[in-house]
Amino acid sequence: LSSVTGQIGPNYDPLFYDVMLYIFGTMMFSIFLLGIIGYWVRVHGWSYKDNRERWIDELDGHFENEGIGLIPDNGKYW
Repeated sequence: LSSVTGQIGPNYDPLFYDVMLYIFGTMMFSIFLLGIIGYWVRVHGWSYKDNRERWIDELDGHFENEGIGLIPDNGKYW
């Protein structure tokens, strides 16, 4: 077992900890950047008006005015 650890560990490579810290730090920094980008996308959306076009807003307004798509709550249909 000591021969195996001597070939892959810090006994074989004096820069083992430096490279390990560099790789770990790079991964942590990329996760941090992805978190920042994800938060910005969540707050601001992908693009202008969060990819909703004007006709979708008009259709939603029409559905709300006409009552289309609402679940009836009078018990008649259940």
